[in-house]
Amino acid sequence: MTIPTTSTRSIATAMAALTLGAALVAGLSGCVPLVIGGAAAAGAGLVATDRRSSGAQLDDQGIELRGAARIREIANDDMNVTLVSFNRQVLMVGTVGSEADKRRAEEVLRRVDNVRSVVNELVVGPSSSFPQRSNDTYITGKVKASLLDAKDIFANSFKIVTERGTVYIMGIATRRETDRATDITRGVSGVDRVVRVVEIVSDADLANQTRANSAPAPVSSPSSVSPAPTSRSNVPLPPMEPLPAPSGGASTTPVR
Repeated sequence: MTIPTTSTRSIATAMAALTLGAALVAGLSGCVPLVIGGAAAAGAGLVATDRRSSGAQLDDQGIELRGAARIREIANDDMNVTLVSFNRQVLMVGTVGSEADKRRAEEVLRRVDNVRSVVNELVVGPSSSFPQRSNDTYITGKVKASLLDAKDIFANSFKIVTERGTVYIMGIATRRETDRATDITRGVSGVDRVVRVVEIVSDADLANQTRANSAPAPVSSPSSVSPAPTSRSNVPLPPMEPLPAPSGGASTTPVR
C-alpha cells in the first residue's frame, strides 16, 4: 500500500478546502449569471512559471473582464456563463435558454479585443444546481492536486475547468504532456469526460518559447539619448487589430 507523503496530503487537503469554500460562496450568492476564470484567479499577479508570455497573461485578464461586460449586456435569467481565457483563446461553459442565446453570446465574445478564437461549450438547458456546482469545484481541485503530484509533467502548463463532470484542460503543452495530463484526469473519480483545448507545441518550440518568455527586458542607460524601443510591448491598449490565429492552432478533442 502506498502511503501519501505529508506534502501530497497537504496539497490535496488545501486544494479541496479552497475549492469547496469557493463553491459555498457561489451558492450563498444565489444565481450566478456570469463567472470569469483567469482574471479572478490571477488577481495576485502574473505567474512567473506560466508558459504564456506576460503580455498574453495580461491580455487574458483583459479578455475575461471585457468579455464579462459584453455578456452582461445581453444576459437574461436563463443565461449562466463561465468565461476562461488562456493565451487569448476563450472557453465558454455553462447554460443558456436557447440556441439563439448561445450564438449571441459567442458573437459578442468574438468581438472582444485580442480574442483569437472561441470554444463554445454552452448547453441549452436549465442551470446547474448547487450540488452540481459544488461537485464540479471539488473535481477541479482533485484534478489539480493529481497533476501536481505527477512527477513527469509540469502542472502549471494547464488550466483546469469543470462543468457538470466534464473537465476541460487548457494550456500550452507537447503532445506527450497533453496525453499524460489526459490520462491523469481520466483517472480522477467523478470525471465523466475530458475535453482538451490545448495548443500543441513541439519540444523545440517549447524550449524556444520558454527562453523568449524568461528573457529579461533590456535596460536602457539614463544617459542614453536613443528612443526606447516600442516593439517590446505585447499589450497594446485598445482599440487594436485582432491578433492572428496561432500557426498550430489548439487541439479541441473530446476524450471519453
